[in-house]
Amino acid sequence: MNKKDIINQIKAKKSFLCVGLDTDIKKIPQHLLKEDDPVFAFNKAIIDATAKFAIAYKPNTAFYEVYGAKGWLSLEKTINYIKDNYPEIFVIADAKRGDIGNTSANYARAFFETLRADAITVAPYMGVDSVEPFLGFEDKWVILLALTSNKGSKDFQYLNADGKELYKNVLLKSQEWADSEKMMYVVGATHPEELGEIRKMMPDSFLLVPGVGAQGGDLQAVAKHGLNKDCGLIVNSSRGIIYASNGEDFAEKAAEEAEKLQKQMASVL
Repeated sequence: MNKKDIINQIKAKKSFLCVGLDTDIKKIPQHLLKEDDPVFAFNKAIIDATAKFAIAYKPNTAFYEVYGAKGWLSLEKTINYIKDNYPEIFVIADAKRGDIGNTSANYARAFFETLRADAITVAPYMGVDSVEPFLGFEDKWVILLALTSNKGSKDFQYLNADGKELYKNVLLKSQEWADSEKMMYVVGATHPEELGEIRKMMPDSFLLVPGVGAQGGDLQAVAKHGLNKDCGLIVNSSRGIIYASNGEDFAEKAAEEAEKLQKQMASVL
């Protein structure tokens, strides 16, 4: 999926919503546990209920890998379901990989070829040779961790080096590796003022913004500081949507929460 495809979907749906499929079998409605694959059954219902409001889905791979081969199959079925039924929707594998050489090359093949994801989150700590293997796939994206929404982001990401915080050095250096047609950045919704600074540094790049909803991020603040001429934002909400209800109406309630965010997004576009 290329940049124009993403922009066209944002315009068509008047939305820049990403639904995070952080599916925890301990939290899904009990009636689904009788299904052969409860995780996939849950995801399928959530996807069908929210697809008209979302421009992206982001399964966090840890919630699938924890169950070994069975979990990996649930992940594969989930991505295949999206690609086969909603091919216009951007699929992000939130895997936070980052190694060197053949290791990264095989991670890239696993997520881009085997799993058919459109993008993968990548940690930049090991530098260019940990990122480049992900960049050699047509219409596939690297989403580089820049400034994350967790409390521990202050441990390293704000450390000063050469007069700039580390996350700013990551942003600047990574521009040598790829342009805004291949690389996006993770910037947490809990850092709205920094988001404005990052937007000035990266005027054309898409920013994946987690942290709206359960983590306390404010959509209006994100939009104020982060929008560009093409929108340039993909705002993720996970728990606030997928766990809006733990009853048999879970998909309906998820759709209601997704629609609320979509309407807010439409008002600022």
